[in-house]
Amino acid sequence: MRGTRWGVAAALLCCTLSGCGDVGAREDGAARAVTRFEAGLRASDAARGCVALAPGTRDELEQSAELPCARALPDAGLPTASEVRHVDVYGRQARVVTDRDTLFLSSFPDGWKVTAAGCTERPEKPYQCLIKGG
Repeated sequence: MRGTRWGVAAALLCCTLSGCGDVGAREDGAARAVTRFEAGLRASDAARGCVALAPGTRDELEQSAELPCARALPDAGLPTASEVRHVDVYGRQARVVTDRDTLFLSSFPDGWKVTAAGCTERPEKPYQCLIKGG
């Protein structure tokens, strides 16, 4: 019986650490992160949009544009969405489909961050994204 308790405790700990808790709460968190990101784009608040990007994505955007994020993000050509249509969460990763875009996110200690945006689905191939982390 003692071994079973340790096994259950270990499984719960692994589940908690890997992010397989309440899926609905994680989906809501990812959707809120995209909504904040999109609000920054619509309001021409590039600094707000940059805060919503994952560090690697922000770095990649700055390096490819050879500009600071706040100047590069408005020029990235991202579509601005007004509605989240669907959220898929897989552990610490999420895909959020809006009315005009598909975005990918990762969970960080301070919340969900956009790892790729402006993504277009391609049959039998990975998504092609306007911005993404390296």
